[in-house]
Amino acid sequence: MLCHGVRANLLVPESIAAGAPTAAPNSKAGRHEMNSPVIQFQSEHYAELDAFLAERIYEFNAQATRLFDGEVFAASIKGPAGEIIAAVSGHTWGGTCQVTHLWVHEAQRRKGLGVTLMNAVESEAMRRGCEQILLSTHSFQAPEFYERLGYKRAASIEGYPKGHANVFYLKKLASDDGA
Repeated sequence: MLCHGVRANLLVPESIAAGAPTAAPNSKAGRHEMNSPVIQFQSEHYAELDAFLAERIYEFNAQATRLFDGEVFAASIKGPAGEIIAAVSGHTWGGTCQVTHLWVHEAQRRKGLGVTLMNAVESEAMRRGCEQILLSTHSFQAPEFYERLGYKRAASIEGYPKGHANVFYLKKLASDDGA
């Protein structure tokens, strides 16, 4: 996710989108140069563009790997008034479950809701045939939480954000055959 809600939207003139080369004003005879596409960064329509990109990338990845089992998931826990107090989302594909978001309302933390959600994710991942779970968290968020649940630090990107790190975790899941 980019900071401050800024997202990219590529606007390509129709002639370029149709594959027609256009000559640059100062191009040499016999040589065609493409005009540069117009790129606008904007925060509107992010969700639609992000969904579009995710679908196109999944299509490519599935074709390249011949793994067509990708599925998203989302689960939540609601409070007495029906408000979401904890939630998790992600996807499974190719034997791996990736948790993209886990959130617990500040007033509900340290009450076992995060553990409950992660246990549910692990059960669902195994039901879907996953062998491992991948996730990332920032150094100021919940590394110790995931380590207590048996996740192993796989990588760390220092300086994201400045003064902190983005930490990647992996957990191998037990198979049904006891391996």
